[in-house]
Amino acid sequence: MVVDSQRSHLLEDAPDSPEAEELFAGDLADYGFVMNLSRLWAHEPAAKTGLFDVVATVTRAGQFSIRQRGILVTATAATLGDSYCSIAWGKKLAAEADPEIAAGVLLAKDQDLTESEQVMARWARKVTRDPNSTNRSDVDALRAAGFSDRQIFAMTVYISLRIAFSTVNDALGALPDSEYRANAPSEVLDAVTWGRPIDT
Repeated sequence: MVVDSQRSHLLEDAPDSPEAEELFAGDLADYGFVMNLSRLWAHEPAAKTGLFDVVATVTRAGQFSIRQRGILVTATAATLGDSYCSIAWGKKLAAEADPEIAAGVLLAKDQDLTESEQVMARWARKVTRDPNSTNRSDVDALRAAGFSDRQIFAMTVYISLRIAFSTVNDALGALPDSEYRANAPSEVLDAVTWGRPIDT
C-alpha cells in the first residue's frame, strides 16, 4: 500500500514494510482512513505496538471504561497542549458522553462529570503538568473516589504512556487528520486552540 504523507509530519515517508502495511490496514478498518500518526509511527511500527500493549495491560488492570479513558486522555492532552489527541479523544468522549462534556474536560471545566471522574481529570492534569507536585492528599482523593491502589497505579501509568505517545507525535509534527474537520463535534473543535493545526 502506498500512502502519501502529504507533509503530515516532519519526517520523510517511512520505507514500505509488512509491519507498516498492517498498521495502515488497521486504520482503514477502524477509521476508514490512514491516520497521520500512523504514517509517522510506520518508521518503527513495533514501537507503537509495544507501547499500546502496555496501555492495554494497564487499562485492563484499572478496569477503565472508554468514557474514563476519554476523560484521562483529553485532560492529559489538553494540559500537554497536544491538539491531535485532544481532538481524536474529544471525539470519542463526545460519543460516550456528549460534546459539551467533552469540550468541558478539554477546557478543565468538569462540573458535568461525576465526582470520581472529576478526581480522575484533576489527577491527569497534575501528573501531566508537574508530577513532582503530587502529594498524599491527591492519592487519598482517588481512594475516596473508589479507586484501589492498583487502579491508581494503572491510571498513572496510563497517563504517562499517553504523555509519551503525544510527545512523539507533537515533536515530530504529526498533524491532526483532516477528516476530523467533518467528523468531530464542533464543540470539540472550537475548544482545541492549542497545538498543531488540523491537516489540510
